[in-house]
Parts: sequence; C-alpha cells; structure tokens
Amino acid sequence: MADDVVTKAPERRDTPPPSDDRTGRGLPEFAALLAVLVVLVIFFSVQSDFFLRSSNLLNILTAISVTGIIAVPGTMLLISGQFDLSVGSGAAFCGVVLATVGTDHGITMGVLVALLAGLAVGVVNGTLVSVVGVNALITTLGMLAVLRGLTQLLADGQTALFPGFTLLGTSRFLGIPVPVVIFAVIVAAGALVMRYTVYGRSLYATGANPAAARLVGIRGRWSVFTGFVLSGMAVALAGLILTSQLSAASPVAATGLELSVIAAIVLGGASLSGGRGTVMGTVLGLVLIGVLNNGLTLMNVSSFWQDVARGSLLILAVSFDQIRQRFSAS
Repeated sequence: MADDVVTKAPERRDTPPPSDDRTGRGLPEFAALLAVLVVLVIFFSVQSDFFLRSSNLLNILTAISVTGIIAVPGTMLLISGQFDLSVGSGAAFCGVVLATVGTDHGITMGVLVALLAGLAVGVVNGTLVSVVGVNALITTLGMLAVLRGLTQLLADGQTALFPGFTLLGTSRFLGIPVPVVIFAVIVAAGALVMRYTVYGRSLYATGANPAAARLVGIRGRWSVFTGFVLSGMAVALAGLILTSQLSAASPVAATGLELSVIAAIVLGGASLSGGRGTVMGTVLGLVLIGVLNNGLTLMNVSSFWQDVARGSLLILAVSFDQIRQRFSAS
C-alpha cells in the first residue's frame, strides 16, 4: 500500500495594506484636490488684488472656523457610518440660549447653560441612534426641526441682542482671531485621536464592518454615542462663537450649515458608507469651500449663485464618492 501523501497548502499571503491606512484617500486623490485648490487660488488672485492679502486669508480661515469646529466630530461620525444633520439648528439654538440666559443671569451662566444644551442635544441624538436604534437620518432630521422650532419659540421669532460678549468672536491671540485658534486646536486633537487612539480605530472598524467590529469586542454603539456627544459640544461652541461675532443671536442663524459640513467632509475623502476619511482631508475640503466662497464674494457674484455653487460642489463630492466606491469594488 502506497504511503499517503500529504500536500501542504500554499501559505496565504495577505495583500499589504496601502500606505495611507484607513484614510481612504491616497496621494493622487489629495493631489487632485490640491490641484483644484491651486487653480482656484490663481484664478481669484487674478480677478482680485485683495485675495492674497494676509488680512483676506485670515478672513477665509475665520469664515471656515465655525464650520470646521463642527466638521471635526462630523468626520468622526461619518467614518463610523453615521452623520448629524441637526448641527445648523443646534448652533442657532445654543446661541439663543446663551443670549436669553446671559441677559438675565450673566455671561458665565449663559455660556454654561448653552454648553449644557449642546451636550443634551448630543446625548439625545446618540441615545436614539445607538441605544434605541433609530436611523441617524430620521433622528437628526427630526432634531433639526425640533431645535429650529424651539429656537423660534425661545427667541419669540426675534433676534436677541447680546453685546459685550466678544471673547470668542472678535478677540485675537497673537494676532490670530480666536475662532481660528480654537479651530486649529480642535483639528490637532481630532487628528491625533483618529490616528493614534483606540477610540479612533474603533470608529474606523465600526464604519467599515459593524458586525465584524462587534465580534472582535469593539463597542461600536458606545463609540457612536460618544461621537454624537462630541458633535453636540462642538455645535454649542459654534453657537457661542457665532453669537460672539454678531453680538446677537438669530433664530435663523446657521441655516444650511449642515450642508457645508457634509460637503467639506466628503470632499476631504470620507465615504458616506463609513470606514474611510481623515480629519486633515476634511480641513482641505473646508479650505477649498472657503476659497470658493471668498473668491465669489470678491468678484461680486450674487449670493444666490453662491448657493448654486455650494450645492453643485456637494453633488459633485457625493458623486465622486460613489464612483470611487464602484472602482474600489471592481
């Protein structure tokens, strides 16, 4: 009888991970986005001599700082496969809370209550999505309407004046506007968290494959809940900055802010299906949108056409994301 022959199966060789692990966007794609930004900068600098002045560049950074503060935790949420559409009405709500409470009980109390209001919004959103299991689209769309209505009721449909609170809006630190400094600190913290912490890796894993993440012991629901809480706190901070910049709180402030946030995040390389994106990519998307808005304003383009440009940019960003996913799948 012939001896049995045992054939050893060939060792499986895993495909090496890309150099930009978990980012979902490699150098060529960043290069394309940078190329678009350079073209816009050259075009607007030719159209307006004021565009490249340092004061105008600071204006661009100041303009994107409020959106950027919200976009950092928004990037975390989108990476985990979730999103928050209530950020615009939430910022307006927190601003009106600040003006209403601060007028009667002082600025410190107004700031504390406004921060608590943002925290409460984040807790409610996070609980409904991660604990109750309500879809994030339905949850945050409903919260958008609820907060906008509460804002109108609290302000009685009128703009609430709140002079004297300029620290977060118009003050400067070493010549740099405070909103820009706050934005830079939050970007640095967000980038470090997403790249070097267990929490950041859990968000990537949850967004890429929730079932697999759960099987290996990742608490995906807790990660998502925390993301919504961080988003609520960022929304409150954005509301404080807006109120400080305007010395007033309007119930219609920050309308459409959620669209700008999502557009910047998707432009920066995050996928709507989750599991992919970076904070620094979001910053690049924010700068692109800020340059576009500023350049069109300097060219005296109608604000209506600017809305058309921003909407078109969002559609193009989402379309690009879908095309990229199809090529990745094939």
